[in-house]
Amino acid sequence: MPLLESSSYRPPVWLRNGHINTIYPYYFRKKSLLPYKRERFSTPDNDFYDVDWLLSENKKRLCILLHGLEGSSGSQYIRGNAKTLTNHEFNIAAINFRSCSGEINRQLKMYHSGFTEDLHHFIQNVEANFDEIFLCGFSLGGNVAMKYAGDGVYTLSPKIKAIAGVSVPCDLRAGSIKIMERKNHFYETKFLETLLNKVKIKHQHHPDRIDIRWLSKVKTLWDFDDRFTSSLHGFQDAEDYYHTCNSKQFLSHIKIPALIINAKDDTFLPESSYPYDEAKSNENLFLMTPKYGGHVGFTTFGTDSYWNETNVLKFFMQYSMI
Repeated sequence: MPLLESSSYRPPVWLRNGHINTIYPYYFRKKSLLPYKRERFSTPDNDFYDVDWLLSENKKRLCILLHGLEGSSGSQYIRGNAKTLTNHEFNIAAINFRSCSGEINRQLKMYHSGFTEDLHHFIQNVEANFDEIFLCGFSLGGNVAMKYAGDGVYTLSPKIKAIAGVSVPCDLRAGSIKIMERKNHFYETKFLETLLNKVKIKHQHHPDRIDIRWLSKVKTLWDFDDRFTSSLHGFQDAEDYYHTCNSKQFLSHIKIPALIINAKDDTFLPESSYPYDEAKSNENLFLMTPKYGGHVGFTTFGTDSYWNETNVLKFFMQYSMI
């Protein structure tokens, strides 16, 4: 499908910087006070994940929101999208990946860029209550959504009408190398702080199954994926994990309308995470690559909704029959 027009995002001059647009909403966006209602879902492997609901009077249309690395339903981008969608009669289910709801999960494994098991489990549990389902993932969550739609591991519910991904690192290996660049050291350090803390907590629960002597040797996300993510989720190493879970290889197989919004100044994304060829060859895949926006940024003034939120809403409404 031809690339969608992306020039409508025109931030102020001072926001035409990928780092500033990434950081600004994290620290300065007014937090939407949303009346979430939390529900815990038990998994077949004796674990759990928590989902925060926003239910409208119209119970027919559901959007499932998937957060990024070490995010949660409380992340500003999840709240912003939830508010925009609920204003247009979408019910919201903001999934907190395992270990991300404020309580560590029971099992050794947590979540990762290709972990679609809980997403499918959730859809199976709730699809009977809604007529239409939409998925929207951010960063890591965007990779999860695209992989789920294209890898063929699960049969998709016919109620899923469209999906969207914002700031999607669809080439995981190249993305892991990209975030090791000096300019991204601040972000990588922040991610590692919380990830390594979770490993320490898990060691307390499973002292015989987690060796924490290597923690001091983890300096990058690649190191973490090589030593922890891979071993606890059945991959040989980081290379195997990235190869197996990167969604780019599955984009050509997506058979439902799918939108990817990746800003050209996203400091996290390598060139290979802009799937121009895949979008041109698959009539179901739509791609927007605005010049500015940062990583899950797209700061917008004068309206409650950010630019990416408005475009995701427009895209979903095209495919809603309600």
